[in-house]
Amino acid sequence: MAETLFSNKIVLSSDEIWRKCLVNIKRNVSQMSYNTWFLPIKPINVNNSTIKVLLPSQFFWEWIDEHYNSLIHSTIKSVIGPDANLTYVIAEETEDEQIPETIQQPKKVEKTEQIKKPEFETFINPRYTFDNFIKGEGNQLARAAAGAVGDNPGGTSFNPLFVYGGVGLGKTHLIQAIGNRIIQKFPSKRAIYLSSDIFTIEFVEAIQSNKVNEFSNFYKNMDILILDDIQFLIGKEKTQDLFFHIFNTLHQSGKQIILTSDKPPKDLKGLNERLISRFQWGLSADIQPPDFETRIAILKRKASDFGLSLPTEIFEYIASHIVSNIRELEGCLIKLLANASLSSREIDFNLVKKTVKEIATTRQVNVTIEYITSIVCKFLDVGEDKIRDKTRKKEVVLARQIAMFLSKELTRSSLKTIGLHFGGRDHSTVIHGCASIESSINTDNSMKELVDKIKEKIELDSN
Repeated sequence: MAETLFSNKIVLSSDEIWRKCLVNIKRNVSQMSYNTWFLPIKPINVNNSTIKVLLPSQFFWEWIDEHYNSLIHSTIKSVIGPDANLTYVIAEETEDEQIPETIQQPKKVEKTEQIKKPEFETFINPRYTFDNFIKGEGNQLARAAAGAVGDNPGGTSFNPLFVYGGVGLGKTHLIQAIGNRIIQKFPSKRAIYLSSDIFTIEFVEAIQSNKVNEFSNFYKNMDILILDDIQFLIGKEKTQDLFFHIFNTLHQSGKQIILTSDKPPKDLKGLNERLISRFQWGLSADIQPPDFETRIAILKRKASDFGLSLPTEIFEYIASHIVSNIRELEGCLIKLLANASLSSREIDFNLVKKTVKEIATTRQVNVTIEYITSIVCKFLDVGEDKIRDKTRKKEVVLARQIAMFLSKELTRSSLKTIGLHFGGRDHSTVIHGCASIESSINTDNSMKELVDKIKEKIELDSN
């Protein structure tokens, strides 16, 4: 039972106080705002005239502080008395993040507080964990390798672990999840995360202050070095040279190195060849844009974090229109929630369509393997179920190969991912199909015209 408040000989628990507050708040806001922003708030305890409540996220706190601060404080004063105070606790915060003064540390981080604090800032965000990283076809290898490294840093053949992929696909989340697992399992290990542009800035400052050796030795003494966006070292010759020596020292000592980039090592033109060679010593794992099912899972997880309940059809609509960037998926939900709250309206399809249109980039709308397959099948009058079967009928094979060819050209999906969408075929089948269509295009004008028309239809409808 929560702590109690004695006021005018009436004993009130924190639950009872908050229920009384909710009655007043409900009279002053829309049903949508009440369900979205106030029902998820949970009372923790009450001490003298201060009630402590739990909020689900930092974003949640920022929103209610900006829009409902006066309402909440006037309400608690009317329920508790003129000396009443309210203390917020954010469920997802930890002590190494900057927290507003009105926020206190939640009890749920007691386990983290028992870990010996390092004598330096790790810059590893505790919110990025494996538990809230959604697994999917496009990140399967990278996720598995990251888990192995987190369980045995420096003890696997995945050293360095080099994760690459486009913007907003979860690379930073994944590599920081490794850091969090290592800190949790091996509290004595020294781990640090930083982006390569910050690394460069620190190096320049070290040069200016005549502390290059001190700077270099600091990173050479790490057990786990996590460096994000390694492509930003391109063109910075002195920084590359220093990092080369740090890399060698760490690797030879069996320390774990984790890197990310927007491209695989071999495509990092302008980066020192000896660095590229070392990046290829371990495992390079790509992260592809999430498939339809993974996008829906991401949306449902994020909606749950916000305390938001939406029909599956809405998740499917968003997932079919925002296809290549996880950040935009999450941003769409946040904006949808904001639009609904500001206009005091329920979330319906008209609001969803308006929000998606504002968020989705022109080139990405609908251009998925599923969408391409749908257009090809309609164009050639072939059933979508047949294109995934093992049939060798000429018209079905043609549709399948054209869909594979256009999927390779118009999406960033790997050959393996494309093959899985067409009945679980392997990458060699996809290569053969794409080569067959490309050859036909080069030798047969009618085939070129057909493929061009289908491609034009796809691009026209996706804009």
